[in-house]
Amino acid sequence: MVTGGAGYIGAHVVRAFREVGLDVVVLDDLSSGHASFVPEGVPLVEGTILDTDLVAATLTEHAVAGVVHLAGYKYAGVSVQRPLHTYEQNVTGTASLLEAMARAGVPRIVFSSSAAVYGTPDVDLVTEQTLTHPESPYGESKLIGEWLLRDQARAVELAHTSLRYFNVVGSGTDEVVDTSPHNLFPLVLDALAQGRAPRINGVDYPTPDGTCVRDYVHVADLAAAHVAAARALEQGVELQRVYNLGSGEGSSVRQIMQAAAAVTGVGLEPEIAARRPGDPARIVASGELAARDLGWRNTHTLHDMLASAWSARAAR
Repeated sequence: MVTGGAGYIGAHVVRAFREVGLDVVVLDDLSSGHASFVPEGVPLVEGTILDTDLVAATLTEHAVAGVVHLAGYKYAGVSVQRPLHTYEQNVTGTASLLEAMARAGVPRIVFSSSAAVYGTPDVDLVTEQTLTHPESPYGESKLIGEWLLRDQARAVELAHTSLRYFNVVGSGTDEVVDTSPHNLFPLVLDALAQGRAPRINGVDYPTPDGTCVRDYVHVADLAAAHVAAARALEQGVELQRVYNLGSGEGSSVRQIMQAAAAVTGVGLEPEIAARRPGDPARIVASGELAARDLGWRNTHTLHDMLASAWSARAAR
């Protein structure tokens, strides 16, 4: 079962499972997902993970062997204004899911965590040993979700791992597009498509071109990591408690703008704005542990990422 399987990332995970011949059922309340993102032939149960009885019934009815848990409230900035909602969706929701899994006897889970658990790390390359210091209710809720899995595994049979993402971009199919109003790629591509100049917030950071550097991972590569983790757990492989899904290399905001202009053919000069409070100069993560244990790596170039996002946007 993929919770949040009608969302941008979840729909790619569903497709990745289907590509290797594994059946999937989706549970999604469609608060930010889209029923049209779920492939034909995949059962979609419309409901919330807060409904423990519904989740347990779905697990039992579909003879679920394991869960990939992506459902949750994902907007870090907005979570500061909506902390109680964020905790309800991400913490109470995860506890409800784990209760339902225990009732139904489902012993495996891959959890969608986040790089937000690190806050603003003071290192050039983030590893799984980097100290966690979340700076938003969203980041805190994801870290608590990891703790819930750890503690539940002490009480019942539960094989688990958590995948900490950085910036997820691109599309693996024109049928699924990132519709977030907060993510950089949709903001840049929407601006170019509408003839508006995209915005760069801050050009005086201590980086090679003065703009923030981030780690970008293609959504199809990310989906493949979930499948690899789920299959490893099913085969009895003892995985680490957490894995970073990072490329080990960063791209600056200005590089994103230049690549977007090359892909779209729209050469609007970016608007320069002031820094946003709290934006760190650089966050890049090592994916070495995931490469070792899951055989995972980021296979797409920055051009690939933008070209696939642009294609999906045009097909929308």
